[in-house]
Amino acid sequence: MTDPNTGLLALALEAARRAGDFLRDGRPADLAVAATKTSAIDVVTEMDIASEKMITGFLADRRPEDGFLGEEGASTEGTSGVKWIIDPLDGTVNYLYGRPAWAVSIAAERDGVTVVGVVHAPMRGETCRAVLGGGAHLDDTPIQVNTAPPLDRALVGTGFGYLADRKAHQAAVAAWIIPEVRDIRRGGSAAIDLCDVATGRLDAYYERGLNPWDYAAGELIAREAGALTGGRPGAPASTELAVAAPPGLFEPLQERLEAYGAWHDGTLA
Repeated sequence: MTDPNTGLLALALEAARRAGDFLRDGRPADLAVAATKTSAIDVVTEMDIASEKMITGFLADRRPEDGFLGEEGASTEGTSGVKWIIDPLDGTVNYLYGRPAWAVSIAAERDGVTVVGVVHAPMRGETCRAVLGGGAHLDDTPIQVNTAPPLDRALVGTGFGYLADRKAHQAAVAAWIIPEVRDIRRGGSAAIDLCDVATGRLDAYYERGLNPWDYAAGELIAREAGALTGGRPGAPASTELAVAAPPGLFEPLQERLEAYGAWHDGTLA
């Protein structure tokens, strides 16, 4: 019997490829900020908006009863039990500045469980994908997280928000973490960072302030590659905190982040 999630994966791959080609090839030389979100430096470009319309239109044509949750405003419940969670351009500031670390991230939930994840990074020429229970792949090659190193040899990715108080607190947490790990990397795309854990380019990743569209696809890819994922101890990944790392590294990193209050908003620190 064919896995019904395989069909969802095929649609996600095609939608991500179309949007990625559009973003890569159609980027205007005079690209400008179309709107802001949480602060004046948390930006949206016209390309974010157009990419989301392209993705939702493609998927809705083929599965009109599905729901949507998109970063740029798509929000419908649908009636099929399937919901698409879309970040049409993860790493908008990188894209605005002409930096290559940006991606299209598409996940599919079935009855509230993430069953498909695709992260397409056109400037890398790479697509990471996963189906629940089917492992994770970089293009057509199976991928696996690194064997857990000791915390002091771990290369850890993170990110920072756009609200000043939160960013200041996140910087303090990073300063507490840096002496305990090999080093910290900040790439600017949560979806790519989670895939880098899945491929072994990072040992671990954490961040406060993510939204479901930022991590839904990447978290599934990391888990299917062998990572543990979660938030605060005993809780799933959420806006409060998202952590991904192989078993044996996840636990001490999560403990440190809890001790340092990495889940604080900044205004609470």
